[in-house]
Amino acid sequence: MNDILHRIGIEAGQSEVWSALTTIDGLSGWWTEDTEGESDSVGGTVAFRFPVGGFDMRVTELDPGTRVVWQVTDGPDEWVGTTVEWELHREDEYTVVTFAHRGWREAVPFMHHCSTKWAIFLMSLKAFVETGKGEPAPHDVRISNWH
Repeated sequence: MNDILHRIGIEAGQSEVWSALTTIDGLSGWWTEDTEGESDSVGGTVAFRFPVGGFDMRVTELDPGTRVVWQVTDGPDEWVGTTVEWELHREDEYTVVTFAHRGWREAVPFMHHCSTKWAIFLMSLKAFVETGKGEPAPHDVRISNWH
């Protein structure tokens, strides 16, 4: 199995980052404007839609303020069955977000694309929490024909 891994520091409290990862308003403020579902309870499903497709994710873990895990239940074949994990902790004035998109069966070109897009969206998360304005889809940086 293959994983996408990233780490970013956000100059805000853990509660602000937590809210951006566990509320529909938060998620639609930095990842994609077309977000709906139940993001704040284990077992809830969140639908994320983009101009070229989307994903459904089931919330499998919520450790308040420190850990969020989603399992991909629908979307591109490469994503189905993978997990998206967020861990938060404080370091000095930063909330550090350790991100993992785990369980890719193979490192196909789409995985490389998604790794770059996750980095772009993590920067959007940082901007959203720090300034109140992220760059969610469809306003995100385009990097290829996969968007």
